Amino acid sequence: MLLFGLLAVGSAYAAFAPDNAVADNSAQSQQIEEGKKLFAVGCASCHGLNAEGGGNGEGDLAGPSLIGVGAAAVDFQVGTGRMPAMQPGAQIPRKTPAYTPEEIEALAAYVASLAPGPAVPASESYDISKATDDQVTRGGELFRTNCTACHNFAGSGGALPNGRYAPSLMGVDPVHVYEAMLTGPQQMPVFSDQVLQPDDKRDIIAYLNALQEQKDPGGFGLGRLGPVSEGLWGWLVGIGLLVGVAVWIGAKGVRAKGAKAE
Repeated sequence: MLLFGLLAVGSAYAAFAPDNAVADNSAQSQQIEEGKKLFAVGCASCHGLNAEGGGNGEGDLAGPSLIGVGAAAVDFQVGTGRMPAMQPGAQIPRKTPAYTPEEIEALAAYVASLAPGPAVPASESYDISKATDDQVTRGGELFRTNCTACHNFAGSGGALPNGRYAPSLMGVDPVHVYEAMLTGPQQMPVFSDQVLQPDDKRDIIAYLNALQEQKDPGGFGLGRLGPVSEGLWGWLVGIGLLVGVAVWIGAKGVRAKGAKAE
């Protein structure tokens, strides 16, 4: 009876599974091929025809090798519009994506096929719809420990040496925040799952979302850039008003003396 059962299961699997597997492999191969074509047109001029990296003809690196960066790096860079870059520079800013979501998936699939690398995280990895207050608080502690040195305590971003800067994290899609931690784009360090576990990353995203929804008690947040912007506002407005009042008092005193002399 056991042998009969094994034969029945094996026959059923042979009858149905291969067709599905062939269909899946065919669809994946087609997506990779489409991604390869898109890469050749929009990315190969800097990153090389086979993503091995390329130069600008003057001995300088135009684009790094993408072999082994994984689908997550491509989804972040292209999904945030940073790639393709308008021109090389110290910092590539975020802008409107040049590709559709389907094209981004195809590009990511092609680069992922070249060598193993971080995959695009599943939606449940960054789902914060059920985040508790404790998780938000914990995410704040993790953010202040690992991220505020560059991104500011409120995620507003900050200046870095040599013309670089840490961008604002407000309004960034949760999946892109997760991918940035996973891949370490530009000058950002990599926070792998061994450094920040998936739960840690999700709690940080929940904290950033809470910051974004938080209102400014004073009515004007001044970009939440901290004491620098607040001090500048105090100097320009506060001392400016004092100077104006001093000038007004001085002018009034001169007029008063002139009236008495007459």
